[in-house]
Amino acid sequence: MSYTTIAVKPLTPAIGAEITRVDLSAELSEQMVSEIRDAWLTHLVVFFREQNLTPGRLVEVARLFGKIGRYPFVKGMDGFPDVVEVAKKADEKINFGGLWHTDTSYLELPPLGSILYAQEVPAIGGDTLFANMYLAYDALSDGMKNLLSGLRGVNSAEKPDAAVTRTHRIADRPADASTIVTTASHPIVRTHPETQRKSLYCSDGHTMNIDGMTAEESRPLLQYLYTVQQREEFQCRFHWEQGSVALWDNRCAQHNALNDYHGHNRTMYRVTLEGDRPH
Repeated sequence: MSYTTIAVKPLTPAIGAEITRVDLSAELSEQMVSEIRDAWLTHLVVFFREQNLTPGRLVEVARLFGKIGRYPFVKGMDGFPDVVEVAKKADEKINFGGLWHTDTSYLELPPLGSILYAQEVPAIGGDTLFANMYLAYDALSDGMKNLLSGLRGVNSAEKPDAAVTRTHRIADRPADASTIVTTASHPIVRTHPETQRKSLYCSDGHTMNIDGMTAEESRPLLQYLYTVQQREEFQCRFHWEQGSVALWDNRCAQHNALNDYHGHNRTMYRVTLEGDRPH
């Protein structure tokens, strides 16, 4: 698409772009929303700086790109149940989402995407890495692609490394997830419903084993796939500032919130976009 209402600057050849000439607090034209959506699908994650949003307006912006979903384990903010506060306090050592993953892939209908708005960030550190899962799949040999084509991964919220990252926020604002199924089997190779491109849909954060195999049997293959997914040439790195916004596509991108700012506060607002069943 040739952009007329926005300016788009890619961060790396693989993934990520900063969008300028946009004030998300103001009403966005249909043309502008269409162009942002095109850039989002092209670059998998797009970033906006120097935004000034209320929690309510953040929800309105998110709704332009999909239906609003809910995070199962943490209650939303008072008055804004669709907005989850993602925070690490100065006295905490564990951060929320501090490992490679795609959001809540342990749900039967995992989210389409997520939007994150920075309220308070450390002066140094606290960056987020994003990685392109289309490129991870494309990098595989034909033999490996054939092997993976019929395999499914079992994803669980109880995988220890991921489960521990949410403990502080659950303690602050626990949600009743007793009726929500948080284990799901999804294709390891996922076809994006809009772009029709294939990507690797498993993660070190949530995938426990290959469906029909034990964890021990699955480990060598999954560990190899994680190594491919986390190659530096498939990544971008975003440095947050107060007022920064990120919108990413959970269907074809992974992210990792770096935990390198002990002793400092980091507070973000997140809205989740409802997704469909992976195929």
